[in-house]
Amino acid sequence: MTRRTAPAGQGTPSGSRPAGRVRAEPEPAAEPAKTTYREAMRAAIREALQRDNRVFLMGEDVGRYGGCFAVSLGLLEEFGPERIRDTPLSESAFVGAGIGAAMGGMRPIVEIMTVNFSLLALDQIMNNAATLLHMSGGQCNVPLVIRMTTGAGRQVAAQHSHSLEGWYAHIPGIKILAPATLVDARGMLWPALQDPDPVLIFEHGSLYNMQGTLPAEVGAVDITSAAIRKPGTDVTLITYGGTLGITLDAAGELAGDGIDAEVIDLRTLRPLDDAMFVASVSKTHRAVIVDEGWRSGSLSAEISARIMEQAFYDLDAPVERVCSAEVPMPYPRHLEEAALPQAGGISAAARRAVG
Repeated sequence: MTRRTAPAGQGTPSGSRPAGRVRAEPEPAAEPAKTTYREAMRAAIREALQRDNRVFLMGEDVGRYGGCFAVSLGLLEEFGPERIRDTPLSESAFVGAGIGAAMGGMRPIVEIMTVNFSLLALDQIMNNAATLLHMSGGQCNVPLVIRMTTGAGRQVAAQHSHSLEGWYAHIPGIKILAPATLVDARGMLWPALQDPDPVLIFEHGSLYNMQGTLPAEVGAVDITSAAIRKPGTDVTLITYGGTLGITLDAAGELAGDGIDAEVIDLRTLRPLDDAMFVASVSKTHRAVIVDEGWRSGSLSAEISARIMEQAFYDLDAPVERVCSAEVPMPYPRHLEEAALPQAGGISAAARRAVG
Protein backbone atom coordinates (compact mmCIF):
# COMPACT_ATOMS: atom_id res chain seq x y z
CA MET A 1 0.00 0.00 0.00
CA THR A 2 1.43 3.38 -0.97
CA ARG A 3 1.31 5.93 1.76
CA ARG A 4 -0.22 9.20 0.64
CA THR A 5 0.68 12.67 1.77
CA ALA A 6 -2.44 14.72 2.38
CA PRO A 7 -2.57 18.53 2.13
CA ALA A 8 -2.45 20.44 5.37
CA GLY A 9 -5.83 20.27 7.09
CA GLN A 10 -8.09 23.28 6.80
CA GLY A 11 -10.55 23.81 9.61
CA THR A 12 -11.46 26.07 12.44
CA PRO A 13 -8.69 26.01 15.04
CA SER A 14 -9.91 25.00 18.44
CA GLY A 15 -7.53 27.39 20.18
CA SER A 16 -5.64 26.54 23.32
CA ARG A 17 -6.66 23.35 25.02
CA PRO A 18 -7.45 23.51 28.74
CA ALA A 19 -6.07 20.79 30.94
CA GLY A 20 -9.47 19.91 32.39
CA ARG A 21 -12.35 18.00 30.88
CA VAL A 22 -15.45 19.29 29.18
CA ARG A 23 -18.38 18.86 31.55
CA ALA A 24 -21.11 18.39 28.97
CA GLU A 25 -21.67 14.76 28.05
CA PRO A 26 -22.68 13.81 24.47
CA GLU A 27 -26.26 12.68 24.21
CA PRO A 28 -26.64 8.94 23.52
CA ALA A 29 -28.57 7.70 20.50
CA ALA A 30 -32.28 7.32 21.21
CA GLU A 31 -32.64 3.93 19.51
CA PRO A 32 -30.48 1.13 18.11
CA ALA A 33 -28.52 2.29 15.08
CA LYS A 34 -27.29 0.44 12.02
CA THR A 35 -23.61 1.11 11.57
CA THR A 36 -20.27 -0.34 10.51
CA TYR A 37 -17.13 -1.18 12.46
CA ARG A 38 -15.46 1.85 10.83
CA GLU A 39 -18.28 4.16 11.91
CA ALA A 40 -18.28 2.71 15.41
CA MET A 41 -14.57 3.51 15.75
CA ARG A 42 -15.19 7.03 14.43
CA ALA A 43 -18.02 7.54 16.92
CA ALA A 44 -15.72 6.40 19.74
CA ILE A 45 -13.06 8.93 18.72
CA ARG A 46 -15.66 11.69 18.38
CA GLU A 47 -17.05 10.96 21.82
CA ALA A 48 -13.58 11.03 23.36
CA LEU A 49 -12.83 14.38 21.73
CA GLN A 50 -16.11 15.77 23.03
CA ARG A 51 -15.68 14.46 26.57
CA ASP A 52 -12.10 15.52 27.22
CA ASN A 53 -10.27 18.53 25.78
CA ARG A 54 -6.96 16.79 26.43
CA VAL A 55 -7.75 14.19 23.77
CA PHE A 56 -6.44 14.68 20.25
CA LEU A 57 -5.83 12.45 17.23
CA MET A 58 -2.56 12.40 15.32
CA GLY A 59 -1.16 10.30 12.49
CA GLU A 60 -0.58 10.07 8.77
CA ASP A 61 -3.49 11.36 6.68
CA VAL A 62 -5.93 11.49 9.61
CA GLY A 63 -6.98 15.04 8.69
CA ARG A 64 -8.24 16.18 5.31
CA TYR A 65 -7.82 12.73 3.76
CA GLY A 66 -10.00 11.28 6.53
CA GLY A 67 -7.66 8.45 7.49
CA CYS A 68 -6.29 5.75 5.24
CA PHE A 69 -9.25 3.54 6.21
CA ALA A 70 -11.70 6.49 6.49
CA VAL A 71 -12.05 6.13 10.26
CA SER A 72 -11.39 9.83 10.93
CA LEU A 73 -13.43 11.12 7.98
CA GLY A 74 -15.07 14.46 8.87
CA LEU A 75 -13.36 14.90 12.23
CA LEU A 76 -11.02 17.64 10.97
CA GLU A 77 -13.97 19.78 9.92
CA GLU A 78 -15.66 19.14 13.27
CA PHE A 79 -12.74 19.64 15.65
CA GLY A 80 -10.12 21.60 13.71
CA PRO A 81 -6.41 21.02 13.03
CA GLU A 82 -5.36 21.55 16.64
CA ARG A 83 -7.04 18.29 17.62
CA ILE A 84 -6.92 16.34 14.34
CA ARG A 85 -3.26 16.54 13.43
CA ASP A 86 -1.67 15.23 10.24
CA THR A 87 1.92 14.12 10.78
CA PRO A 88 4.98 13.56 8.59
CA LEU A 89 5.68 10.03 7.33
CA SER A 90 7.87 9.17 10.30
CA GLU A 91 6.37 6.70 12.77
CA SER A 92 9.26 7.03 15.19
CA ALA A 93 8.81 10.81 15.27
CA PHE A 94 5.06 11.02 15.74
CA VAL A 95 4.82 8.11 18.18
CA GLY A 96 7.59 9.81 20.17
CA ALA A 97 5.62 13.07 20.02
CA GLY A 98 2.59 11.20 21.32
CA ILE A 99 4.62 9.82 24.22
CA GLY A 100 5.83 13.32 25.06
CA ALA A 101 2.30 14.73 24.89
CA ALA A 102 1.03 11.99 27.21
CA MET A 103 3.82 12.70 29.68
CA GLY A 104 2.83 16.38 29.51
CA GLY A 105 -0.74 15.71 30.59
CA MET A 106 -2.52 15.24 27.26
CA ARG A 107 -4.44 12.16 26.12
CA PRO A 108 -3.20 11.47 22.57
CA ILE A 109 -4.66 8.92 20.18
CA VAL A 110 -1.87 8.01 17.77
CA GLU A 111 -2.88 6.25 14.55
CA ILE A 112 -0.35 4.08 12.73
CA MET A 113 -1.54 3.15 9.26
CA THR A 114 -0.77 -0.59 9.36
CA VAL A 115 0.98 -2.78 11.89
CA ASN A 116 4.09 -3.29 9.75
CA PHE A 117 4.80 0.46 9.96
CA SER A 118 4.71 0.22 13.76
CA LEU A 119 8.06 -1.57 13.55
CA LEU A 120 9.57 1.79 12.62
CA ALA A 121 8.40 3.02 16.03
CA LEU A 122 9.20 -0.14 17.99
CA ASP A 123 12.00 1.57 19.90
CA GLN A 124 9.59 4.31 21.03
CA ILE A 125 6.90 1.81 22.02
CA MET A 126 9.08 -0.77 23.78
CA ASN A 127 11.97 1.27 25.16
CA ASN A 128 10.09 4.45 26.06
CA ALA A 129 6.31 4.09 26.37
CA ALA A 130 6.42 0.68 28.03
CA THR A 131 9.34 1.37 30.39
CA LEU A 132 9.12 4.99 31.56
CA LEU A 133 6.90 4.22 34.54
CA HIS A 134 9.39 1.62 35.75
CA MET A 135 12.48 3.69 34.97
CA SER A 136 11.07 6.75 36.73
CA GLY A 137 10.36 4.78 39.88
CA GLY A 138 6.61 5.06 39.39
CA GLN A 139 6.66 8.84 38.92
CA CYS A 140 5.91 9.08 35.20
CA ASN A 141 2.89 7.48 33.54
CA VAL A 142 2.37 7.42 29.77
CA PRO A 143 -1.42 7.52 29.15
CA LEU A 144 -1.09 6.95 25.41
CA VAL A 145 -3.40 5.10 23.02
CA ILE A 146 -1.97 3.78 19.73
CA ARG A 147 -4.38 2.47 17.10
CA MET A 148 -3.26 0.44 14.10
CA THR A 149 -4.71 -1.76 11.39
CA THR A 150 -3.63 -5.38 11.41
CA GLY A 151 -4.22 -8.62 9.54
CA ALA A 152 -4.49 -10.08 6.06
CA GLY A 153 -7.31 -11.12 3.76
CA ARG A 154 -7.37 -7.94 1.66
CA GLN A 155 -4.75 -8.77 -0.98
CA VAL A 156 -2.23 -6.21 0.21
CA ALA A 157 0.67 -8.67 -0.05
CA ALA A 158 3.52 -9.56 2.28
CA GLN A 159 4.47 -6.14 3.63
CA HIS A 160 0.97 -5.06 4.72
CA SER A 161 -0.63 -8.29 5.94
CA HIS A 162 1.10 -8.95 9.23
CA SER A 163 -0.56 -10.01 12.46
CA LEU A 164 1.99 -8.92 15.03
CA GLU A 165 -0.26 -8.57 18.07
CA GLY A 166 1.52 -11.52 19.67
CA TRP A 167 4.83 -9.71 19.38
CA TYR A 168 3.49 -6.70 21.25
CA ALA A 169 1.70 -8.90 23.80
CA HIS A 170 5.20 -10.08 24.79
CA ILE A 171 6.09 -6.63 26.18
CA PRO A 172 5.43 -5.78 29.86
CA GLY A 173 4.12 -2.30 30.58
CA ILE A 174 1.48 -2.05 27.84
CA LYS A 175 -2.04 -3.33 27.27
CA ILE A 176 -3.09 -4.94 23.98
CA LEU A 177 -6.71 -4.78 22.77
CA ALA A 178 -8.27 -6.47 19.73
CA PRO A 179 -11.90 -5.36 19.27
CA ALA A 180 -13.77 -7.84 17.04
CA THR A 181 -17.35 -6.60 17.39
CA LEU A 182 -19.19 -3.32 16.85
CA VAL A 183 -19.80 -2.94 20.58
CA ASP A 184 -16.10 -3.40 21.38
CA ALA A 185 -15.07 -1.04 18.56
CA ARG A 186 -17.41 1.57 20.03
CA GLY A 187 -16.75 0.97 23.70
CA MET A 188 -13.06 0.14 24.16
CA LEU A 189 -11.47 3.49 23.30
CA TRP A 190 -12.74 5.56 26.24
CA PRO A 191 -11.56 3.14 28.96
CA ALA A 192 -8.26 2.82 27.08
CA LEU A 193 -7.85 6.60 27.31
CA GLN A 194 -8.54 6.45 31.05
CA ASP A 195 -5.77 3.92 31.58
CA PRO A 196 -2.62 5.51 33.02
CA ASP A 197 -0.40 3.24 30.92
CA PRO A 198 0.04 2.78 27.14
CA VAL A 199 -2.70 0.87 25.33
CA LEU A 200 -2.35 -0.52 21.79
CA ILE A 201 -5.55 -1.20 19.85
CA PHE A 202 -5.32 -3.58 16.89
CA GLU A 203 -8.15 -3.16 14.35
CA HIS A 204 -8.35 -5.94 11.79
CA GLY A 205 -8.58 -4.45 8.30
CA SER A 206 -11.23 -6.93 7.18
CA LEU A 207 -13.63 -5.67 9.86
CA TYR A 208 -13.99 -2.02 8.82
CA ASN A 209 -16.90 -2.73 6.45
CA MET A 210 -18.63 -5.13 8.86
CA GLN A 211 -22.24 -4.00 9.36
CA GLY A 212 -24.58 -4.46 12.28
CA THR A 213 -26.75 -2.75 14.85
CA LEU A 214 -25.46 -1.04 17.96
CA PRO A 215 -27.61 -0.79 21.09
CA ALA A 216 -29.07 2.63 21.89
CA GLU A 217 -26.53 3.14 24.66
CA VAL A 218 -23.06 1.62 24.38
CA GLY A 219 -21.15 2.09 27.58
CA ALA A 220 -17.51 1.51 28.33
CA VAL A 221 -16.31 -2.02 27.64
CA ASP A 222 -14.27 -3.96 30.17
CA ILE A 223 -10.77 -4.00 28.68
CA THR A 224 -9.41 -6.63 31.06
CA SER A 225 -11.59 -9.65 30.28
CA ALA A 226 -12.45 -12.07 27.50
CA ALA A 227 -16.03 -12.70 26.36
CA ILE A 228 -17.98 -15.87 25.59
CA ARG A 229 -19.50 -15.27 22.14
CA LYS A 230 -21.18 -18.68 22.01
CA PRO A 231 -21.64 -21.05 24.95
CA GLY A 232 -20.95 -24.75 24.44
CA THR A 233 -20.03 -27.97 26.20
CA ASP A 234 -17.93 -30.15 23.85
CA VAL A 235 -14.90 -28.09 22.76
CA THR A 236 -13.52 -24.60 23.44
CA LEU A 237 -12.59 -22.45 20.43
CA ILE A 238 -10.33 -19.57 21.51
CA THR A 239 -9.81 -16.66 19.13
CA TYR A 240 -9.74 -12.86 18.77
CA GLY A 241 -9.97 -10.02 16.25
CA GLY A 242 -10.41 -10.83 12.58
CA THR A 243 -10.75 -14.59 13.11
CA LEU A 244 -13.79 -14.37 15.40
CA GLY A 245 -16.20 -14.46 12.45
CA ILE A 246 -14.77 -17.60 10.86
CA THR A 247 -14.54 -19.25 14.27
CA LEU A 248 -18.26 -18.65 14.80
CA ASP A 249 -18.85 -20.04 11.30
CA ALA A 250 -16.88 -23.15 12.28
CA ALA A 251 -18.97 -23.47 15.43
CA GLY A 252 -22.06 -23.44 13.22
CA GLU A 253 -20.61 -26.21 11.04
CA LEU A 254 -19.81 -28.26 14.12
CA ALA A 255 -23.33 -27.83 15.46
CA GLY A 256 -24.57 -29.56 12.32
CA ASP A 257 -22.46 -32.56 13.36
CA GLY A 258 -23.84 -32.50 16.90
CA ILE A 259 -20.69 -30.91 18.38
CA ASP A 260 -21.47 -28.04 20.76
CA ALA A 261 -18.54 -25.61 20.59
CA GLU A 262 -17.94 -22.76 23.01
CA VAL A 263 -16.38 -19.69 21.35
CA ILE A 264 -14.23 -17.34 23.44
CA ASP A 265 -13.20 -13.93 22.12
CA LEU A 266 -10.04 -12.97 23.99
CA ARG A 267 -10.52 -9.22 23.27
CA THR A 268 -7.58 -8.33 25.53
CA LEU A 269 -4.31 -9.97 24.53
CA ARG A 270 -2.25 -8.48 27.35
CA PRO A 271 -3.15 -9.18 30.06
CA LEU A 272 -4.68 -12.48 28.94
CA ASP A 273 -7.85 -13.53 30.76
CA ASP A 274 -6.55 -16.93 31.84
CA ALA A 275 -9.48 -17.53 34.16
CA MET A 276 -12.01 -17.36 31.33
CA PHE A 277 -10.44 -19.82 28.91
CA VAL A 278 -9.09 -22.17 31.59
CA ALA A 279 -12.58 -22.43 33.11
CA SER A 280 -14.01 -23.16 29.68
CA VAL A 281 -11.43 -25.85 28.92
CA SER A 282 -12.01 -27.39 32.33
CA LYS A 283 -15.66 -27.71 31.31
CA THR A 284 -15.28 -28.91 27.69
CA HIS A 285 -11.98 -30.81 28.17
CA ARG A 286 -10.81 -29.82 24.67
CA ALA A 287 -9.31 -26.67 23.15
CA VAL A 288 -8.68 -25.25 19.68
CA ILE A 289 -6.80 -21.95 19.44
CA VAL A 290 -7.29 -19.84 16.30
CA ASP A 291 -4.58 -17.23 15.69
CA GLU A 292 -3.86 -15.40 12.44
CA GLY A 293 -0.26 -14.95 13.52
CA TRP A 294 2.47 -17.37 12.51
CA ARG A 295 2.49 -20.57 14.56
CA SER A 296 6.09 -20.50 15.83
CA GLY A 297 6.44 -18.35 18.95
CA SER A 298 2.85 -17.16 18.57
CA LEU A 299 0.18 -15.97 20.93
CA SER A 300 -1.46 -19.36 20.35
CA ALA A 301 1.66 -21.02 21.75
CA GLU A 302 1.43 -18.91 24.91
CA ILE A 303 -2.25 -19.74 25.39
CA SER A 304 -1.55 -23.43 24.81
CA ALA A 305 1.21 -23.35 27.43
CA ARG A 306 -1.08 -21.71 29.97
CA ILE A 307 -3.77 -24.33 29.38
CA MET A 308 -1.18 -27.06 29.89
CA GLU A 309 0.05 -25.37 33.08
CA GLN A 310 -3.37 -24.72 34.59
CA ALA A 311 -5.73 -27.37 33.16
CA PHE A 312 -3.57 -30.29 32.03
CA TYR A 313 -5.51 -32.93 33.95
CA ASP A 314 -8.81 -31.61 32.57
CA LEU A 315 -7.77 -32.22 28.96
CA ASP A 316 -9.11 -35.24 27.07
CA ALA A 317 -7.12 -34.44 23.91
CA PRO A 318 -4.04 -32.42 22.90
CA VAL A 319 -4.55 -28.68 22.39
CA GLU A 320 -5.06 -27.91 18.69
CA ARG A 321 -3.82 -24.73 16.97
CA VAL A 322 -4.98 -23.20 13.69
CA CYS A 323 -2.59 -20.47 12.50
CA SER A 324 -1.41 -18.81 9.30
CA ALA A 325 1.09 -20.63 7.10
CA GLU A 326 4.66 -19.66 7.92
CA VAL A 327 5.31 -17.81 4.69
CA PRO A 328 5.29 -14.16 3.65
CA MET A 329 1.62 -13.52 2.86
CA PRO A 330 0.95 -14.21 -0.85
CA TYR A 331 -0.75 -11.62 -3.03
CA PRO A 332 -2.98 -13.88 -5.23
CA ARG A 333 -6.33 -14.34 -3.53
CA HIS A 334 -6.41 -18.13 -3.74
CA LEU A 335 -2.94 -18.39 -2.20
CA GLU A 336 -3.76 -15.83 0.50
CA GLU A 337 -6.87 -17.80 1.44
CA ALA A 338 -4.82 -20.99 1.54
CA ALA A 339 -2.32 -19.35 3.90
CA LEU A 340 -4.92 -18.00 6.35
CA PRO A 341 -7.02 -19.85 8.95
CA GLN A 342 -10.40 -20.82 7.49
CA ALA A 343 -13.60 -22.16 9.02
CA GLY A 344 -13.03 -25.63 7.48
CA GLY A 345 -9.62 -25.96 9.12
CA ILE A 346 -11.02 -24.85 12.48
CA SER A 347 -13.89 -27.33 12.38
CA ALA A 348 -11.48 -30.12 11.31
CA ALA A 349 -9.23 -29.35 14.29
CA ALA A 350 -12.25 -29.40 16.60
CA ARG A 351 -13.35 -32.78 15.21
CA ARG A 352 -9.88 -34.19 15.87
CA ALA A 353 -10.05 -32.95 19.44
CA VAL A 354 -13.50 -34.39 20.00
CA GLY A 355 -12.54 -37.63 18.30
